[in-house]
Amino acid sequence: MTLKNKEELALGGAIEEAGNAEEYETGGWRTYRPIWDFNKCTHCLTCWISCPDSCIIVENEKVKGANMRFCKGCGVCANECPPKINAITMVEEVTFHK
Repeated sequence: MTLKNKEELALGGAIEEAGNAEEYETGGWRTYRPIWDFNKCTHCLTCWISCPDSCIIVENEKVKGANMRFCKGCGVCANECPPKINAITMVEEVTFHK
């Protein structure tokens, strides 16, 4: 993919190529990251359905975490996790330790 200079770009933020979002890693500006407590998670997939960036990883109908290359740390997954479960906690990126 060749990047265009500002004179070549269409005005108004037109998306010229459909399905190109995978080319842009958007996780770099994240200030919070979701952390799952898999002892609490019921794999209801509410987080997966709710994620605006489609970065929740699901394998064999079970949540495995999030693709941090694309997670912006918005917290929608944690907010939508059923209140009695609270399996997802948002942790500040600067304090996160693997």
